[in-house]
Amino acid sequence: MKSRTLGAVCTAVLLAVVVTGCSGSKDDKGEGKAGSGTARAALDALAVKQAAPKAGYDREGKFGRAWSDKTDAPGSGNRCDTRNDILARDLKNPRNDGSSACVIASGTLDDPYTGKKIKFQRGTGTSSAVQIDHVVALGQAWVSGAQKIGQRQREALANDPLNLIAADGPANGQKSDQDASKWLPRNTAFQCTYVARQVAVKKKYGLTVNAGEKDAMARVLKTCPNEKLPVDGGTGVALKETRK
Repeated sequence: MKSRTLGAVCTAVLLAVVVTGCSGSKDDKGEGKAGSGTARAALDALAVKQAAPKAGYDREGKFGRAWSDKTDAPGSGNRCDTRNDILARDLKNPRNDGSSACVIASGTLDDPYTGKKIKFQRGTGTSSAVQIDHVVALGQAWVSGAQKIGQRQREALANDPLNLIAADGPANGQKSDQDASKWLPRNTAFQCTYVARQVAVKKKYGLTVNAGEKDAMARVLKTCPNEKLPVDGGTGVALKETRK
């Protein structure tokens, strides 16, 4: 009798485990569904499309003069070029050179891409140690839908603080215009933030992702499923989706 009772209990427990395992909010891959407001949810909503040819890409012709202050980005119109705006935002103890309220002459960067500290000093042969990276590279934006948005939106994208970050010069050069399937920051602690910023930019400007890129982004965000979608570029002004 004890053997039959024990067998019945085991069977009941097994059935309960099976039933429990089949319930709950799970997607078809057995993973929890992305929560509202997360980068994962925004990634799922992006259109997936093969990258377009890069023909016709021209940095100044299609995205405007580098570091122009002519932008729809929050905080624009302060008469400081975008490069110095981002240096002022991202460097610790940024200092002016005395010649202009805009020009940042020195400071320290906790580089998000490599994890190292970089002493920035403005000057020939030293300024390039810290570069301003387009999180979604302009060449990559061009092949993922920027060809179809207006000039005004492209110039905004090129100067939007959401899409700009001060970073190690060599790391930025290594990245070039590669998407997340081909390049991610060496500093793994920053990868979730980096991918979330890319997703936010692509959502804001109506850009697409290719299949490999989406898979790479999803792998990163799987490690941080609650990573929030950034809402601004460090200005405190809410992100708004740009319409075509």
